[in-house]
Amino acid sequence: MAWNDERVELLKKLWSEGLSASQIAGRLGGVTRNAVIGKVHRLGLSGRATTSRMKSHRPRTRTAANARRVQQKTRFAPQGNPALRALYQPEAEPFTPSVEELVIPPKERRTIQTLTECSCRWPIGDPQAADFHFCGKTKVAGLPYCEFHARRAFQPPQPRRREREIQEPRIPALAAQGSEDKESADV
Repeated sequence: MAWNDERVELLKKLWSEGLSASQIAGRLGGVTRNAVIGKVHRLGLSGRATTSRMKSHRPRTRTAANARRVQQKTRFAPQGNPALRALYQPEAEPFTPSVEELVIPPKERRTIQTLTECSCRWPIGDPQAADFHFCGKTKVAGLPYCEFHARRAFQPPQPRRREREIQEPRIPALAAQGSEDKESADV
């Protein structure tokens, strides 16, 4: 389809009315939206009339997904430095050690300033409390802790799942059958 003077004038008129390129292509017939855009560009038709749809700006309503995201952000919002939280939230439950701790005489207790190269660095108590201290006993070579705290910090690895399954069959009938096979082999 060739652009004749009549079709170009119609294109200019529809473009000035504010129709979209797709709508113009539909009215002209035989041309694509991209052909209309190309011709408008070559003709230099930049000024467009504003349509009533363009004039009225409607504020978009929040979708349910956006509202949910905003709600989650406020629900899980950070509440500041966790170390200082108890100062501002007095109803917070006090620190309780989960496992029995070594009792260290006050003379042997270390603060962060009094720790030495050979001191155990295991923290004891609540950092916000006045009686917070470090173990301070002689540490094991190559580790930051004394022997007692090194055992607590570095647990031996558990046997792998695959190895446990080989040692302990899941199906009880197979376990009983395995023991019968061993008994018959011993006889």
